[in-house]
Amino acid sequence: MTKFSDLALDPRVLQAVAEAGYETPTPIQAGAIPPALEGKDVLGIAQTGTGKTASFTLPMITLLGRGRARARMPRSLVLCPTRELAAQVAENFDIYSKHTRLTKALLIGGVSFAEQDKLIDRGVDVLIATPGRLLDHFERGKLLLTGVQIMVVDEADRMLDMGFIPDIERIFQLTPFTRQTLFFSATMAPEIERITNTFLTAPARIEVARQATASETIEQRLVEFTPSRRDQSAKQKREVLRALIEAEGETCTNAIIFCNRKTDVDIVAKSLKTHGFNAAPIHGDLAQSERMRTLDGFRDGTLHLLVASDVAARGLDIPAVSHVFNYDTPSHAEDYVHRIGRTGRAGRKGCAITIATPADGKYLAAIEGLIKTVIPRADLPEGFGFSRAATEPPKDRGDDRKKPGRPGRGRGRERERPKPQHDEMAATVPFEPAPAAVREEGAATPEPAAAAPAVAPAEERREDRTGDRQADRTEDRRGRDRDRRGSRRRDEAPVVGMGDHVPDFLMRSFVPPKSGSTAPADQPEDAG
Repeated sequence: MTKFSDLALDPRVLQAVAEAGYETPTPIQAGAIPPALEGKDVLGIAQTGTGKTASFTLPMITLLGRGRARARMPRSLVLCPTRELAAQVAENFDIYSKHTRLTKALLIGGVSFAEQDKLIDRGVDVLIATPGRLLDHFERGKLLLTGVQIMVVDEADRMLDMGFIPDIERIFQLTPFTRQTLFFSATMAPEIERITNTFLTAPARIEVARQATASETIEQRLVEFTPSRRDQSAKQKREVLRALIEAEGETCTNAIIFCNRKTDVDIVAKSLKTHGFNAAPIHGDLAQSERMRTLDGFRDGTLHLLVASDVAARGLDIPAVSHVFNYDTPSHAEDYVHRIGRTGRAGRKGCAITIATPADGKYLAAIEGLIKTVIPRADLPEGFGFSRAATEPPKDRGDDRKKPGRPGRGRGRERERPKPQHDEMAATVPFEPAPAAVREEGAATPEPAAAAPAVAPAEERREDRTGDRQADRTEDRRGRDRDRRGSRRRDEAPVVGMGDHVPDFLMRSFVPPKSGSTAPADQPEDAG
């Protein structure tokens, strides 16, 4: 059996490995370290939890033992998809390089640029970074990549999922062509294959497990249920999750619960805490300090349940995770492998339980097709039943806020007014002819006005204003309403709407009468 002492590593590195309690390398470590020490490019393919981090950290420290870093020109570069994974690589580097004088810098978001610039200006041997923050420093002129001798891309398939491939290609072009490249991934998508063919030179391919397979130390289970009400599906799924956690009992020393969406992470964590569970959320929208504090609490055992998005599904080395619960079935089959790989690490036993509904059928088919096995089905815990709150329809709060006599006040309700039918458009106020006194003087009797409702509908008013406004005004000014002004008193005019009629008071003249006259302002003095 191969031991670390057989791998031609630096004695100082071997001392640090022994102090960390390791004697025998994992298959990926035994396969990747020798060609890396020879200066060859390495393409490592292995499932998560197999020790890929040490596969590039140990030979890197050995190769960098000779030489000295220069200001703003790191000698090696490690690219990671997430802040948590980058911080974990930095921790591993500290463990294995503690007997050397190598220096490092960690470039991740959520940390001050000034502190990172100070480290880069002094010169570092190892630069560990996420792609975005690395390019930020480069574009600000604080960093040069022309001195990179060794470049590592960790979790390359996760880089693909997160859209970092264009950034990775740009970073490759900024580094020297003579660099040594160590490329590690759990799966090999066609895009990843294209990059390796472009930027790696005759790599040593190390594949220690079939692509996208789960560890044999993980017990997988699938719990399927059909929600009794579609609008209560999420609440019933949370009750199933709590029942499954309670059913595991003391064997569930800690667990990671994965959700597909960040909003669900917060909701599930809050629900668990409400029901007495020791749980906390972690996802990309949280501050970096809060994310690290939550992870530290989960590692040291003060936090029992970690509710996470897929930001925590890749590369996090938390060796003693007893259970993984997939609250949501992963929409990408590869994510299933990475999620359940958080348990059953380093030869330990683990358990992965997935909750599924009938809507998840196509995702389950893709997962089982990828891992080439059927996930064993399991029943709901014995005696489990949904609570009354999870089976009743949700309360319509809009009805409570709607007050009598004020329609349309409830949330989501449109303010509607019933549209009148054609036979209801008859005039509500009958036409009254001009007074007899006026007719006797020979004044022209106005034609009956068109029937109009007391209050014209909104649709009618809009149509009149936009379509026939100019024509109606011209007609009113020149014809019919001129007669009305002379033959109808203000108090005798019928009350009509504003549809196709201009009210009488709008047509009155506001010129004051001559001094001593008693005639109305809208009529000449000799009228009548």
